[in-house]
Amino acid sequence: MSIPVFEAIKKRKRTPKIYGLHTFGYSGSPISPSGPFRENILAFLRECAEPEEYNVDGMNIWCTFLLHETRGFLVPLYTIEESVEYSLSPFCDHCRCTGWSHHFVSKRKYHIIIPVDDDWNRPLDDHTFDQQTHLLHGLIHSNGFGHLLCINGIEGGSKYLYGREIMDLWDRICTNLKVRKITVEDQSKKRTMDLRLLHGISYGHSWFGRWGYKFCHGSFGATEYKYEIAIQVLSNLEIDSFIQDFSLSHQHRTIKQIACYYRDLSETKLLTMRDLLRFMLTRKFQAPVQKKQTTTTTTTNSYESSTRKVTQSKVVAKENSHLKYRKFENMAANDSRWPARRLEFAANVIVDALKEKKAFNKFKNCSMTRQEARDAARLHIGDTGLIDYVLKSLNNVIVGGQIVRRAVNPSTRVLEFSIHEVENGSGSGSGTGTIREDEGELAVISPKPASEKVTPAGEDVYEDVIYIYNNVLIGNHESKLVQLAIRTVLDSKHFVKEWPFLDPPDNLLRFVCRVNPFPGELEKTQIQFPKVMGEYITLPLHATIGILKAAVEMSMRKTYCAMEKLVIRSVKTMEEMEDEEVLFGLVQSGSEISLWGEGIDWEGELKHEGGAENWVVKCKCGTRDDDGERMVACDVCEVWQHTRCSGIGETEAVPPLFVCASCCASLMPTINQPQPSFDLDFLGTQLLISNGDGDHGDDDKRLVNTLFS
Repeated sequence: MSIPVFEAIKKRKRTPKIYGLHTFGYSGSPISPSGPFRENILAFLRECAEPEEYNVDGMNIWCTFLLHETRGFLVPLYTIEESVEYSLSPFCDHCRCTGWSHHFVSKRKYHIIIPVDDDWNRPLDDHTFDQQTHLLHGLIHSNGFGHLLCINGIEGGSKYLYGREIMDLWDRICTNLKVRKITVEDQSKKRTMDLRLLHGISYGHSWFGRWGYKFCHGSFGATEYKYEIAIQVLSNLEIDSFIQDFSLSHQHRTIKQIACYYRDLSETKLLTMRDLLRFMLTRKFQAPVQKKQTTTTTTTNSYESSTRKVTQSKVVAKENSHLKYRKFENMAANDSRWPARRLEFAANVIVDALKEKKAFNKFKNCSMTRQEARDAARLHIGDTGLIDYVLKSLNNVIVGGQIVRRAVNPSTRVLEFSIHEVENGSGSGSGTGTIREDEGELAVISPKPASEKVTPAGEDVYEDVIYIYNNVLIGNHESKLVQLAIRTVLDSKHFVKEWPFLDPPDNLLRFVCRVNPFPGELEKTQIQFPKVMGEYITLPLHATIGILKAAVEMSMRKTYCAMEKLVIRSVKTMEEMEDEEVLFGLVQSGSEISLWGEGIDWEGELKHEGGAENWVVKCKCGTRDDDGERMVACDVCEVWQHTRCSGIGETEAVPPLFVCASCCASLMPTINQPQPSFDLDFLGTQLLISNGDGDHGDDDKRLVNTLFS
């Protein structure tokens, strides 16, 4: 496989600095910042990045060139500074869905991006933030809190870089620049298997856990304790037990063959599901050694690349064979703050613009880029937030008899929208199977059922893992405990890594400074005081109280929109001291300091990352804040809750009038409802298994005894 040279570097006026891909970001290389992230990122851009001659939507871009030390190709690492001034949305949905809604809105965000291989010689475009094909896309707020949005390695979009290489680079950059916390929403899959479930059972943590990412925020009321218990339940499944459980099913022979094959290979006893899956995942790295070696490295790489592409195409074809198109009017307002009529109007405006372009260009490309569709909608709609939300939702949906699809143009790498006629009974929907209308949605029916495993055990390790995953775990409908544990793990998607506050021994003073509103300030607005995050402040050894107050005031003003007019009045416990007093000796370096300030804009729109709207979430699963899942608001109390917890299916439309259970109970006489046949209480120190009549299933008893023995 030939590796192209990064041609763009030859066109530059001066030769840029080049750093090693596997050493960039280590302590002392290329920079050794000593301050907080908001200062370190500026030093990084000044010392290690070259400014580009163009911008993205008015935002400045820098590029850092990284050389793969063993294979000799250059990788562009872009940094984009996004400010509130140019941002399409100053608020952060990622903060809102991970429990950081109370964070103040940062004035600047920094996007760190490695584009897909084919775009290394092309400049970034105005839609780069919307593209899902980047090998790396991380977003860090100027206060040091951020989000890892995208990682795509060799099996996810790159020809040259592995996911672990990209992840290693990202982790070193975050450590070197001294970020505070980074979250990631783990939706990664491996051959249709959810990695957070597969790795959780095999290793006790997600794939990102190898870099220190831990449970952060669960959906549908999933807590860290529930998550850990669920992992233990699934990991401790006994091999002999689940083989016996499948003794009367047609999968019994295959499951037993797979288990016996890998037990014979292992030098240690394989007793549990964790033992089996971990050994199988270890064997996949040894499998290529057993195959016949080719004569050259180039031929081997080409063979692996072509095999990988064929496998990926099969997986995509399998997923597309079950593709469903939902009607937009049925899904409108399911999880939106806008009413359904406004959403439908905006969707129809965009579709009309697509129709007009299609009628004008009968034999040419009739698709529209996201920006073109947005500009067309702006002629009729003034709410840009509404337009952005509808554009985000327009993918494989039916609007006015048209199928609206959204895809990345392979030649330009730009997100484009297109429309297609709906024809019942024809194969125009997907190219495989037929289209039928069913309960408010259009479903593409697969022409063939899923095939059974045909290769013998051991020939393809991943196929064996997939068979165990699909049949013993996902397809295990006998044990309700197993199914509930799997659902808990899959509902735990948000993980976080925290970098501790460090105070190395040098000639600098470091503090965590927290600003509290001056007494009486909030009484004027009658606003409940939210907890303000502490900011990292670095000062010289001879700094005084006055210098501390000025440094905190300046850093807060530069970081947060709501603190542009902040004035620090005094330091808590030091109110009577003069500003000329030296801090050294008064307070220990590395400690937390509280200060009194005034001038914080508590009533402004740009206050919290969660947005200006004050909507209430109270779901019976325990969720009290937006977790990113589909929700519906009660038409009586206007409280939001999950559609899933309310008995509304994922593909089922929300009824025109929805009343929550609490309001129904207050409006109607009490009706004895049948109790659920299964209940799992994680909140105590034991698991309670009940089947309505008080009997306990043998498999559930065995799991409980194993777990708490």
